[in-house]
Amino acid sequence: MRTKLSLIENSGKQLLANSIADAFFVEPLFDAMPDLVFFVKDIQGRYVVVNQTLVTRCGFKDKEQLIGRTADEVFPASLAETYREQDELVLHKGYDVKDQLELHLYPDRDPGWCLSNKIALRDKDHQIIGLCGTSRDLGMPDQRHPVYHRIAAAVRHIHTHFGETVPMVELEQITNLSVAQIERYFHKIFSLTPRQFMIKVKLDAATGMLVDRQRSITDIAATCGYQDHSAFSRMFKSTVGMTPSEYREVLLSTTKCE
Repeated sequence: MRTKLSLIENSGKQLLANSIADAFFVEPLFDAMPDLVFFVKDIQGRYVVVNQTLVTRCGFKDKEQLIGRTADEVFPASLAETYREQDELVLHKGYDVKDQLELHLYPDRDPGWCLSNKIALRDKDHQIIGLCGTSRDLGMPDQRHPVYHRIAAAVRHIHTHFGETVPMVELEQITNLSVAQIERYFHKIFSLTPRQFMIKVKLDAATGMLVDRQRSITDIAATCGYQDHSAFSRMFKSTVGMTPSEYREVLLSTTKCE
């Protein structure tokens, strides 16, 4: 019964998709969302569809000023490199970027935390022809409050020292906040505890390294601060849902398919 219903649902979706005159009919809807960035890029990583929020945050007034450009032409080099690497993984490997925690700079240079997502766009032959992405603000009651910048400093420290175990006392010294305050603000911004955030940073780094088949799991574990290979594998599996070796096999099999 469920299979039959699924076929009917898919048939209805396809019929509607074939009837829509404008494939990007949702663009005006995304224009009305000031806390959400929306974009579509072609296979060369050039913007082909953007919402007004992205245009404004890039310092432009009109969409035409952004269309046809790449991240390298729009963002500071340090940010552009990260975005370009993400795009390449999606466009050339077919990987999805899911809820990637990022620190963005807005036109007034005030930092803001976002959760970014990117997926590949494919043609009828399942070949990648571009990507679609969103970046949603993770706001606080007042992003200009001094505490916001203190937490940003703590996050930078965690990212810089992802190969170590960062004790809470260091975060206290950096932020001049108590442990309870740090816990509260981390949860307010990221919906994560500091410990959960540290694990996420480590595993984000690990998943990136697993793409390199020349690196051993033991070496990756040590680089991410796990001297015990087994502890790293247990943590990886409990968070990602599979062991590092299994995850690598998925990456390599995906690469072969592409």
